[in-house]
Amino acid sequence: MAWRTWRAATAEALYGPAGFYRRPEGPAGHFRTSVHASPLFASAVLALARAAELDAVVDVGAGRGELLRALHRLDPGLRLHGVDLADRPADLPAGVAWSAAPPAGEPALLFANEWLDAVPVDVVEQAGDGPRIVEVDPATGDERLGGPPGAEDAAWLARWWPLDGAEPGERAEIGRPRDEAWAAAVAALPRGVAVAVDYAHDRAARPPFGSLAGYRAGRAVAAVPDGSCDISTHVALDACAAAGERAGASATLLTSQRAALRALGLHGGHPPIELARSDPPAYLRALQATGQQAELIDPRGLGRFTWLVQCVGAPLPPPLRPLAAATR
Repeated sequence: MAWRTWRAATAEALYGPAGFYRRPEGPAGHFRTSVHASPLFASAVLALARAAELDAVVDVGAGRGELLRALHRLDPGLRLHGVDLADRPADLPAGVAWSAAPPAGEPALLFANEWLDAVPVDVVEQAGDGPRIVEVDPATGDERLGGPPGAEDAAWLARWWPLDGAEPGERAEIGRPRDEAWAAAVAALPRGVAVAVDYAHDRAARPPFGSLAGYRAGRAVAAVPDGSCDISTHVALDACAAAGERAGASATLLTSQRAALRALGLHGGHPPIELARSDPPAYLRALQATGQQAELIDPRGLGRFTWLVQCVGAPLPPPLRPLAAATR
């Protein structure tokens, strides 16, 4: 067996030469995100960019460029930039830029939909003598306990996911690499808004046995880091928020996707029945849009994603300010 840490094994399984995210079908071939669910998600992103008076959007974790294409259709005048370790899709509009890291020096809306959960992290398990790094055999998914975490990781655990008093077998996921990735993205903005959207938890409600999971073809599968499935863990977005503030963010909002999208104009209400009589085709189109909005804001589904919104050199965009006031 070739034992590796979960962070190292996941990085190779997702981004190595034969990695899951380098497959031709891309992530959309295996699971449905808000971007894939409806073009109305792109319309909300555009509404946020306009509210922030920004004409550039950087899509971090761009996958196969689905959000970028939708934004280009909505507003061809936007300056668009995709960020992903995968190669630039050949069929992207010619003016869309692409790189492996966020560009620096341009005011923009930086939008990262389900990116941070794909940043690999290490897993620790509480043993009789304290937390131990969990090691995994990439070929089988078998695990064993290794040594204790290093000083930086131990400090992160103490601050954000303490295991003091935890029973043996309880687990934590060390989110420090995500904090660093998010801080670098925020620091690249001279002015603008940075948004991370992900399944998340906070310090008051961490999952006691972690959230490590595998996904393939729309189904949960055993988390085996052999390149055959997605490997994911939920994100400690409160820790990312603190890292973003250290990197220069001047305003922060943590809210649900449901609340954010409703603030940006997606309400999910039914169209007036009078429209069915006066313009049946328009009514059917409006009814379809209503269904798509309802999926995006469903509190039992996509609506329970968490949005981390951080501003650099600017206040929160007006549509989101009431959400910040409600959380004070």
